[in-house]
Amino acid sequence: MKRYVLDTTPLAAYLKGIASARELIEPRIRRQEVATSVLVYNEVTEYNKSFPDVARRQEQLRRLLREVSPYVLTFAILERYADLRRSLRPPHGPSQIGDIDTLIAATALEHDLILVTTDTDFRRVPDLHLTLLPRKA
Repeated sequence: MKRYVLDTTPLAAYLKGIASARELIEPRIRRQEVATSVLVYNEVTEYNKSFPDVARRQEQLRRLLREVSPYVLTFAILERYADLRRSLRPPHGPSQIGDIDTLIAATALEHDLILVTTDTDFRRVPDLHLTLLPRKA
C-alpha cells in the first residue's frame, strides 16, 4: 500500500546514490510504500539533461519508476489543484507556491499520501502531510 509520494529532490538524491536518501527510500521501496508524480519525472529529466550521460541517467530513472510508480494527473487532482491555488492566493492565503509544486501537493492530497520533500514551501499547503528532510542530508 502506498504511503508516500517522493518529491524531486529526494528522488534525484536517491538516483545520485546519496547514502541518506538511499537509507530513507530503499526500505520503503521494498515495502512498496512509495510513489511519485509524472511531474517529478519531468523535473528530474530536465535536471538529467544538464549532464553528458543523459541517456544513462534517464535509463536509471525509468528503471526506478518500475518500482516507484508515478501518479498521472487526473481530473480529481486538477480540481484539487485549482482549489489549492485559490486558497493560497492572496487575500485568501499568504502566497502561492509554484504550479508544479501545487500539482504535486494536490496529488499527495488526492491519494492521502505523505509528501517526502526538502522544499519548505509545501508547509503552506493546508492539510498536506509532510516528511520534510534537511537539504544537506
